Order: sequence, then structure tokens, then C-alpha cells
Amino acid sequence: MSEQPLEQFNIINLISIRLADYNFHFTNSSLFMLIAFIIVSIFFIAALKNAKMVPGTLQSTGEILYEFISNTVQDNIGEKGEKFIPFIFSIFMFILTLNLLGLLPYSFTVTSHLSVTLSLAVIVFITVTVIAFFIHGKKFFSFFLPKGTPLFLAPLIILIELFSYLIRPMTLSVRLAANMIAGHILLFIVAGFITTMGFWGWIPIPFVVIFDGFELFVAVLQAYIFTILSCVYLNDAINLH
Repeated sequence: MSEQPLEQFNIINLISIRLADYNFHFTNSSLFMLIAFIIVSIFFIAALKNAKMVPGTLQSTGEILYEFISNTVQDNIGEKGEKFIPFIFSIFMFILTLNLLGLLPYSFTVTSHLSVTLSLAVIVFITVTVIAFFIHGKKFFSFFLPKGTPLFLAPLIILIELFSYLIRPMTLSVRLAANMIAGHILLFIVAGFITTMGFWGWIPIPFVVIFDGFELFVAVLQAYIFTILSCVYLNDAINLH
């Protein structure tokens, strides 16, 4: 085990490829993102390849996951959001799988890096903004000035609303990364007591088990929070709320 709790988040270069004047690096982060993509793809191919009226375990699990996200989208957006279910579902499954992979021993928590979570948040932000302009055109700018706002407050309200809108990718990404980092560091510190307390090293074991369960809960919860906030932003774009 590493002596430094932050070393578990280090990016390690696995393969370097040089094309022309550009260097491309395949890192441990890239590896686990690829693994997550493969796991999700294989799972749903296996679950839905031979779909039956009476589903088996894999098919039932896949259908439950999809129905859960479908209901989340409909509850937060309505019927207009149905066409965006595949997009929201892909985000949820990708983040959830990355979070769960990070709980495995000797694995790497991709979502602990702000560069990754920010990239996902920017994808959501750009998608939502493009959809808003596509649906509403110039009317989308009315989103930054709520109806009934006094004229003398309009400049201030516009600045506040614009800032809160532009800061969405940062808040969305920091929330996910910070929670994954904090949980893993806490678990690392508690687990470290087992090797340093000698005979009494068994004492922290129940706490490690509890924190493992809590980390599992956080991994699922943070994937859901990222997803539901994406739905809220998409609802704003579609319905101009």
C-alpha cells in the first residue's frame, strides 16, 4: 500500500504514441474508461441480445436500469425529454461504472480527476445549450431575465443568471470529483490503521467494512446526482424554466 493517500490518484502513462509533432498517451485513466465502456457494452449486448417475455437476471437488470433513468427523465422533463433518454442513460451508466470500478482493489478512480468530470460536464453543458438554441432560437436569452423583473434590476439579474448558467459545468464536475476523492482518502486512512496498529489492527476492520458500504452508496448516489442535474439543465433548455 502506498504511504501517501493522494498517490492512488496519480496518472500513470502506459503507452506513448508519437504522430508527427504530437504525443498521445494511453494512461491508467484511459484504460479504466475503456474498461468501463467495454463492461457496459458487453452487459447490455448480453442482456438484450435474446430478449424474452419472461426476462432472466441480466435482462431484468438492464431493463430496471433503463426504466429507472427513463422515469427520472420523464419526471424532470416530461414527454419532451423522451428523445434524450439514450443520452442521459449513457452518462449515468458511464459514470456509475467508473465509480464502481474505482472501489476495486488496485484499481483507479477515473472520476476523482477534475479533467474527466469537467469534460463530462462540458459535454452536458454544450449539448443543453445547443438544444436550447435549436428549439427556441433567440428566445433562449429570455432565460436570463425572469418575467416580472423590475427594469432597474434587469442588468444585475442578467449578470447573476448568466454567471450561474456559465458556472454549471464547474459545479457539476467539482461535486463529483470532490466526493470521490474525499471518500477514497478517508477509506485509505482508516485502512492504514490496520497495518500500523499491530495486534490491535483488527479494531479498524469493522469501520473499513462500514466505509466500504458508504463508498458504494456514494458511488451510486453521485452518478445519480450528476444525472438528475443534467436532466434539470435539459429541462431548463427545453421548457425555459
